[in-house]
Amino acid sequence: MAEHTTGTREEWLAAREKLLEREQELSRLGDELAEERRKLPWVRVEKEYTLDTDEGPKTLAELFDGRSQLLVYHLMFGPDWTAACPSCSSLADHFDGMLAHLNARDVTLTGVSHAPLEKLRAYKQRLGWTFPYVSSFESDFNFDFGVSFTEEQRKEFADEVLEEFADNDAIAEAAASCGTDLAGYVTTEGPGLSAFALEEGVVYQTYFAGPPKSDSALGFLMFYEQLLARTPKGGKEGVPTRRHDEYEDGAAGATG
Repeated sequence: MAEHTTGTREEWLAAREKLLEREQELSRLGDELAEERRKLPWVRVEKEYTLDTDEGPKTLAELFDGRSQLLVYHLMFGPDWTAACPSCSSLADHFDGMLAHLNARDVTLTGVSHAPLEKLRAYKQRLGWTFPYVSSFESDFNFDFGVSFTEEQRKEFADEVLEEFADNDAIAEAAASCGTDLAGYVTTEGPGLSAFALEEGVVYQTYFAGPPKSDSALGFLMFYEQLLARTPKGGKEGVPTRRHDEYEDGAAGATG
């Protein structure tokens, strides 16, 4: 059982007021960082990318779907894998509820993976997702934006990455759940969030968070973890991240 203190309502209110000051400070810092992100220079996307969608091939510009801003979440799902990364999948579970709110504010959100469209369709149906989910299988899109890696790139960092995760049972379990091994999981695909703007027919990249050094910048998308950070125990310990249809029966009512 987690260690904790007990106190009076007055003691709690005083401590809560002190914590609130720090939370407000963090919120102000978040606002400042958001403004800095918007001030990043826009980079014109020179290459004409075509991705496979449920409506047929579409260019990157067409993915905006009539809006001027596009967010692309890169789910780790290699061409030879049987499923997408469980962490990416749990993150993507949040997307459907956001779509109407984002669309109303001139933002389109889509998922993209390196696996062929047929696999994405089946996986999307399995998890009950409705958000747009497109394939870069026949495109350089994922490679050019740093979330899929060529054989040459894999050889450059494979030893270092494999050593880092060699004894990580959670990563090994995640790899197996995707139908691949540790090397295939940690050296072929990566997660990422790309932001684009469309202005006068020209597509610009405006932001990116993802490998090799900014995976932690994606944590804000895992909203249930933000909620767990505000629970008294942080949630039940030792529960690996899985796809929502893979948790054991009764897990939601488990006590510890």
